[in-house]
Amino acid sequence: MARVQKVPTAPFSPYYGCAIMLMAVLTFGGIIAWSAYSLLTQDKVIASLTVDDPVALPDKTLAAPARAALEGRLSEFTKAVSAGRSAELRLSLPELNALLVLAPDTGYGSYAEMLHFEKTDPAKNLLIARACLPMNRIKFWEGKKRYLIGGLGFHMHIHAEGVDAKVVEVEVPGKAVPEGFIVGMEIWTWLAPYRGIEPSGTVLKAIRSVKVTADGLTLSTVPE
Repeated sequence: MARVQKVPTAPFSPYYGCAIMLMAVLTFGGIIAWSAYSLLTQDKVIASLTVDDPVALPDKTLAAPARAALEGRLSEFTKAVSAGRSAELRLSLPELNALLVLAPDTGYGSYAEMLHFEKTDPAKNLLIARACLPMNRIKFWEGKKRYLIGGLGFHMHIHAEGVDAKVVEVEVPGKAVPEGFIVGMEIWTWLAPYRGIEPSGTVLKAIRSVKVTADGLTLSTVPE
């Protein structure tokens, strides 16, 4: 039986393989170069908006009776959620600031040292805070921080995991904040670290309505 032989229809050239490898190397190198450029560009933007030293934010301490009353309401709200009952919790701006102090340690640093709620924007469902936000430097391994000193607008919203907050507005006095910087800030959901801590995680997931009011915030387990 005769063998079937494959006859090349065009001359083979090893340079094709070399060309493909070269294209792959150039593409990979281009990705690395673009990533480095993007990182350096972002670093310059952050450097233009930050300062070397932090500032102290206002004291958040409640008087003993007010703190005891707040802790009692928080406890009752938690009990109602755990029992599967509908519940509502109203918090004033001073109480929201006190919550930053009372909140459990998540390992990401205390929000009490970063934020101080000052006003609200009910039309946009925003809590507006004065901020001293630590940010890494490009040489993060040196452990030195820089600080964004200004105002942050937190949009309060509900998703599958319950209530959350994300930054949608950033103001730095005397500086123009690029839109891309704000978009980057929106990625971080500020209540996410508490979802792995009980009973905080259960309570946050049970909240199905959040409404910013003229003087604070109203949370409810009943959807709007």
